[in-house]
Amino acid sequence: MPLFVKIEEGIVDKVEFDKHVQAHKAYVQDLIAKGHRAKTGYWAKQKGGMLLFEADSMDEAKIIVARDPLVINNCVKYRLHEWRVVVE
Repeated sequence: MPLFVKIEEGIVDKVEFDKHVQAHKAYVQDLIAKGHRAKTGYWAKQKGGMLLFEADSMDEAKIIVARDPLVINNCVKYRLHEWRVVVE
């Protein structure tokens, strides 16, 4: 399955953002359970983070990202890319 990455930047204050973190984590756990091999995290020294996951296509990846609670609640702006691994 192709790999996709959502690179995100927070656009709300920390208090608002933190209201949706648990739902985001639960969503990622659900993606893992469904076989998408998802990983999520944040940058150590700047705002924002990344979601890495597998999907069958860019269309499916767009649907996955659109259902992320951080996106639904307008907490982040993001870019979505297919990532092609050259060395594992």
